[in-house]
Amino acid sequence: MQLRPEVQIASAIKAMKDVVIPAIAPDNSLAVEQGRLVVGMLALMAHQLPLQFAFDRDELARLLVCADRLDQATAACAGLAAARGSLDACRGEAATLLRACAFEPADLLDVVQRLKRTVAGLVDTAAEIAEPAVFAAIGAAILDQSREQLIRDRALMAPQGWEPDPAALPPIADLLATDMTQSARGA
Repeated sequence: MQLRPEVQIASAIKAMKDVVIPAIAPDNSLAVEQGRLVVGMLALMAHQLPLQFAFDRDELARLLVCADRLDQATAACAGLAAARGSLDACRGEAATLLRACAFEPADLLDVVQRLKRTVAGLVDTAAEIAEPAVFAAIGAAILDQSREQLIRDRALMAPQGWEPDPAALPPIADLLATDMTQSARGA
């Protein structure tokens, strides 16, 4: 028998609620609060864990679409050749990884972070040398990517209780069900 993480988390929540928190002296409000915080964080983990791989894969697919737009937007800017070359190399690796899907979730997170850094490097370089029209296209690609990612970030974290109107957000599972791999380069 394999004890899956979701079972482990549920067991920890039950132990905290049924045994640990009731054993804390009622006048120890800080300890009671921290016990409840642990239960809340475990519940958030239980919600996020099954979605995290799909969440990261979705982000990578969207970053690839963004990188494709940046490549098109900067094609005529000779001063961005080195940054575009770096972006293209990272983009190719990211597209291969996305297509393969035979990797550990940590590999996906690593390439997402590297693609973000590479995109940021291109934007930094473009800010110094790109023509206004090129930089406007870059800005549009970045804002579109950010808007889509923010919705997903908020929907994933909605169970934490910080959203003023969580019902206004689409369910994270629905957002992640949109297959961006068809739009990503090379997919």
